[in-house]
Amino acid sequence: MPTRIPASELGNLAGRELEPSSWFRITQERVNQFADATNDHQFIHVSPLKARFTPFGGPIAHGFLSLSMLSFLTAEHALVPENVKMVLNYGSDRVRFLTPVKVGQRIRACQRVVQTSEKKPGQWLVKTDVSVEIEGEETPALVAEMLALLILK
Repeated sequence: MPTRIPASELGNLAGRELEPSSWFRITQERVNQFADATNDHQFIHVSPLKARFTPFGGPIAHGFLSLSMLSFLTAEHALVPENVKMVLNYGSDRVRFLTPVKVGQRIRACQRVVQTSEKKPGQWLVKTDVSVEIEGEETPALVAEMLALLILK
C-alpha cells in the first residue's frame, strides 16, 4: 500500500530507502503472455524443452518483462503526496540487466529516492534507484534509475 505524505515533504526525500516490495513469482504463463504481447518468442523464453539445454538450464524471463514489472512492484511502498492528481512514468536514466530471472523464481523491488525536483509549480520529478532482487541470488536481475512525474492538485 503506498504511503501518503504531505506535499511539503517532497523536497526532503533524497536518500530515503523504501521498504522492499513483496515477492512476486515469474511463471511460464506470464513469460508466454509477454512473448505474445511483444512478438518476442525466442526459445530461451518460451520453450522449456529447448531452454533446458542452455547454460541457464531452463527458460528465463525477458529482461524487459522484469523491467515492466517495476510499475507494479514499486507501487506497493511508493511515497505519494496527499494531494497528488496523477503519477506518470517519466522514463529512466539508466537500466542494466545483470542476472536472468529463471521461470519459477521470485523477484522483488528495493528502492531508494535519489533526487526530487520541482519542474514547475505542482509538478515534481522523482528519481529513484531500483534494484530487482531474485530470491536466493546474490546479484540482482536488474538495476535502474527510474523517473516519475508527480502532478499535484
